[in-house]
Amino acid sequence: MKYKVHWIIDGIVDIEAESQKDAEQQIQKDLQSYVKNSKQLMNKFVAKSIQGQAYLPGSSEKEKSEEKVKKDEKDK
Repeated sequence: MKYKVHWIIDGIVDIEAESQKDAEQQIQKDLQSYVKNSKQLMNKFVAKSIQGQAYLPGSSEKEKSEEKVKKDEKDK
């Protein structure tokens, strides 16, 4: 029996940009190029869309990032 599977990949990347729109456009351009140049993503997994939204990190994300830096420095 054939089944259809709808899949989603979720990810986060830190990027320097002039604006939220610029950040979104930079990542969209890179991801679209990657997907279009991947025969497996285009033909086997049939990638149909890419969607994302830029945002400024909240205070909890900043705290986690600072904790990670302190831990990394301690582990050196």
